Amino acid sequence: MESFHRDTWVEVDLDCIYENVSAIQKHVTEDVSVIAVVKANAYGHGDAQVANVALEAGASYLAVSFLDEAISLRRQGIKAPILVMGASRMSDVGLAAKENITLTVFQKEWLQEAERIYKGNKQVRLHLKLDTGMGRIGARTKNEVLDVVSLIMKSDCFLLEGVYTHFATADELQSRYVETQFERFSELLHEIQQLISPPMIHCGNSATTLRFPGRIFNAVRLGIAMYGLTPSPEMIPTLPFKLKEAFSLHTKLVHVKKLPKGEQVSYGGTYKTNEEEWIGTVPVGYADGWIRKLQGMDVLVDGKLAPIVGRVCMDQFMIKLPYELPLGTVVTLIGKQKGLEISSNDVAKRLETINYEIPCMISYRVPRMFLRNRSIMEVRNYLQDKLIMDKR
Repeated sequence: MESFHRDTWVEVDLDCIYENVSAIQKHVTEDVSVIAVVKANAYGHGDAQVANVALEAGASYLAVSFLDEAISLRRQGIKAPILVMGASRMSDVGLAAKENITLTVFQKEWLQEAERIYKGNKQVRLHLKLDTGMGRIGARTKNEVLDVVSLIMKSDCFLLEGVYTHFATADELQSRYVETQFERFSELLHEIQQLISPPMIHCGNSATTLRFPGRIFNAVRLGIAMYGLTPSPEMIPTLPFKLKEAFSLHTKLVHVKKLPKGEQVSYGGTYKTNEEEWIGTVPVGYADGWIRKLQGMDVLVDGKLAPIVGRVCMDQFMIKLPYELPLGTVVTLIGKQKGLEISSNDVAKRLETINYEIPCMISYRVPRMFLRNRSIMEVRNYLQDKLIMDKR
């Protein structure tokens, strides 16, 4: 959409993403390739917009979960190499070849059927996924791994471009299991390299890249850290540099009223005013991803904390204002106001979950505004002026 017609929006600061990617590239040195993970609409930030900035900042490869996500990037003009990290259908090998998309492989049966189906002339690039202890997808035993590698080497259809694994506990301070997985990966990799030398070897996600630069081989998969979020709260004191959070969520007051003492607010009457209180209504609800469990969570208004009172509705919720405020006053759910900040980490703590989930859960109904080379304040001033002009 070229414009939107509601007073709720996400701001994605692309400059923050650029700086995070640049900092990671310096951290791992130039001979290590950065694979920017833009799955799930770039963790809710905007896939093509983030991909373009990440590539500009030094990333040389992109990664997604499903072929549909890769095709979407191609349709938006992205020409860089893309790795699909999840399982793909054997019948879609031809499409992957046509669109120059790399697939993940981990089963010899998949390869055998894909080769039977594929009628094209172009080689399909593959990355072999090893399950070294995550228990998700991946070839796990030496025999499984060598069966897959042997089939690829015998086939004219496939090219083994990479080998990788994923660490389950790299974001935890206890690193014993990381070492176990690393040893398993190294042993299986040694067996593979007796037969073939894939050019890309990667086992480093964001946490591994930040904490174990000696365990990353020649490529890293940069996910949550690219967006300025730490893989886990306990990692924050150990970071080699400060990450810059790119995602913020804002709305505006659409109604302000003074309620007398003892009045109920929202469904079920779970909140009653303790005195005369100024109550503000904002146009955000659980259909936008701001779920009912966030009742009681603070937001920022006029640079002050204001609690959500009463249950969150599908499209709206109410807050207790510090004093009377005009309609159109900006309310920040995630982000900064006048020196105060509510981060995705704060929301995750309230919901007893991880920060990855927070930007992902903000739904498609909330438009994304992409900021680049200009301040957030300029955008807010523009929106404020537009509201005034609309009222005139």
